[in-house]
Formats: sequence, structure tokens, C-alpha cells
Amino acid sequence: MPLINKARSHTAVRGQSLSRLRLVLTVFFALDGFVFAGWVVRIPAIKEQTGASASGLGLALLGVSAGAVVTMLITGRLCRRYGSHPVTVVCAVLLSLSVTLPPLTHSATALGAVLLLFGAAYGGINVAFNSAAVDLVTALRRPIMPTFHAAFSLGGMIGAGLGGLVAGSLSPTRHLLGLGLIGLLVTAFAGPALLRQAPAGAAAHRNGADARPAGPTRLTARTRRLVVVFGLIALCTAYGEGALADWGALHLQQDLDASPGLAAAGYSCFALAMTVGRLTGTTLLERLGRTRTVVAGGTVAAAGMLLGALAPAPWAALVGYTVAGLGLANLFPVAVERAGTLAGPTGVAVASTLGYGGMLLGPPAIGFMADWFSLPTALTSVAALAAIAALIGLTLRRTAGD
Repeated sequence: MPLINKARSHTAVRGQSLSRLRLVLTVFFALDGFVFAGWVVRIPAIKEQTGASASGLGLALLGVSAGAVVTMLITGRLCRRYGSHPVTVVCAVLLSLSVTLPPLTHSATALGAVLLLFGAAYGGINVAFNSAAVDLVTALRRPIMPTFHAAFSLGGMIGAGLGGLVAGSLSPTRHLLGLGLIGLLVTAFAGPALLRQAPAGAAAHRNGADARPAGPTRLTARTRRLVVVFGLIALCTAYGEGALADWGALHLQQDLDASPGLAAAGYSCFALAMTVGRLTGTTLLERLGRTRTVVAGGTVAAAGMLLGALAPAPWAALVGYTVAGLGLANLFPVAVERAGTLAGPTGVAVASTLGYGGMLLGPPAIGFMADWFSLPTALTSVAALAAIAALIGLTLRRTAGD
């Protein structure tokens, strides 16, 4: 009996530890979305302050992309060497400090330079906390990955909403300095708690669970191919997010004669639907499994975007955007989680890099196709890529498991 009680006590303590780790990781996901959205809403003011032309601003903003993509690949190695928890905390500090720098610049060149640092911190923290989340999913043996991405979405909605409220009363310098201070305070509170927690995968490994703390040391060719395939699913999803963020409102206003207010509601409907979809994602994954979730999500998103792109009235397009958001919601979390399970932080880095590449590819690709054909026709490419993600999910049924 003493042995049984001791085992039960140990299990209870380990369960509490994993619950605390889940809470702390959720805080970092939300912080990332909050800081990034707060920066995005002040881009117009930063453009005016630096006197950058549209093309100059576009080149400067590539600094975020370049810094993120390069750092994502490096961060996988850093997580293997130092652990995903310390890397998450360091990147959170860098993100909080670097978001305060854009208002201090007075040229597009200087802005691009500081955005390289901001992008590096953003890319690094995304790989690090996703790697930690993958280990936790493995240890808990529950598909909770969508809940972390829901926290990111909620943080982004709060950051954007707060940014909109203070835009008229606070200068970009004060606003982004405030964001940085909030980020540092949250990191000072949550960082030590994260550092005290052992990596979830390592804890599960010590207790005999079927877990992998950092992925295999050497990846087979088959594993590499599967990681790339999951990365392609992430790319297809992020393509749609980037496209709707930049072109969804314009389609409503330009092609369907919606008012500016109604047009602005387009992306809000999409983002809210994605958040709701991710909040319910764990239940969906437990009922359908990963493969069916990917196939169903891609199919629903394709149908929704076809309606959103080709609808004859604004209300129908808004319904389409909402349906597309629900369909796309869980594809990226599932893709990153499966890539991380197969290859540890390296898998997370590859899938995240491909996904981020899709988000970068979407807006310019839509622009070129809109010039060649029309904007509604261009937006159907989002539906096409969502359908491709569903087809990829079908092909993975036997090769990658559910």
C-alpha cells in the first residue's frame, strides 16, 4: 500500500507540474501575439514618421521576414543544445526590447535594420515555444496544440484592439515602449516559472512514457520527407492567413461595394473564427483524429473561400471568410505538432519556416494574380491550397499515422 500511495502521489505531482507548464507556455503564446499585433497596427504611423515611400516601407518590412526565416532554422539547433525553455525566455526578452526600436528610426534603411532584430526574436520564440509545446503534447498524450495557437490568436486580437484604442492618444514611441515594458514584466513573471519546469518530454521519458524529448539524433530520409510534407500543410494554411489579412477587406470594398466599416469586419470575422476553431480544436482532434481533422479542415476551408471569393454580396462573402477561418484553424497547429513529434525542434523549425514562407508568399501572389485576372479569381487560390492541404492529409493516412 505505501508503494501504491507513493506512486499515486508521484503521478499527482507530475500532473500538477505539466499543468503549470501548460499555463506558462500559454502565457508566452499570448504574449507573442499581443506584441506582434501591437506593432502591426502602428505601421502606418511609423511609415509617416520615417517618410518612407510605399516601396521603401515594403523593403523595410522584409526585415521582419528575413530575420524570422533565418533565425527559425538556427533556433532548432539552439533548442537541441540549450533546451526550448531557456531559448523561449531569451527570445521573449529580445522581442520585448526590439519592439520598442522602430519609433526611434528616421529612415527606411534604419527601420529595416531594427526590424531584422525584431523578426529574429519573433522567429526564434515561435520555434522555441512550439518545440516546448510539442513535448508537452507528447507527455500529456492529448492533442492540445490548438489551444496554444488559440492563445496566440487571442493575444493578437487584444493587441490589435488595444492598439486601435490608443492610436489617437499615444505616439508610436510611447505605445511600443509600453508594449515592451508589458512584455518584459510578463517575461519576468512567467520566465522563472518556465525555467523551473523540466522539459515535458524529458519528464515523460524519465517516467517511462512513450515520449521523445528532443527528437531523434539523426533523421532518416523518410522522416525528412514527412517533415517537409507537414511543412507544406503549414504553408497552405499560412498562405490563406496572409492573403486574407492583406486582401480580404479590399475585395469586399472594391468588388462588392461594401462600406469601409463592413470591409474591415471581413478579417475580423476570419480571425475570430480561427480563434474559436482553435479553442475547440482539442475536442475535434480527440473525436476525429489528426488525419480526418486535416482533411475536413482543408475541405471546409476550400468551400468557404470559394464562397468568400465568388459571392455576389458582402454578407455572403463574410460567411465565406468565417467558414474558411474555421476550416484553416487547426491545420497549422497539427502540422507543427506532427513535424515536432517526428524530428524535435528541427522539425518544428522546418515546418514553421515553410509556414511563414506561405504567409509571405500569399499577399504578393494574390497581387500578381489580381493584375493578371481579377481579385476574386486570385482569392480562389486560397481555396485551391486548402484543398491541396486536404489531399496531403489523405496521402499521409498510412505513412504518418493519425
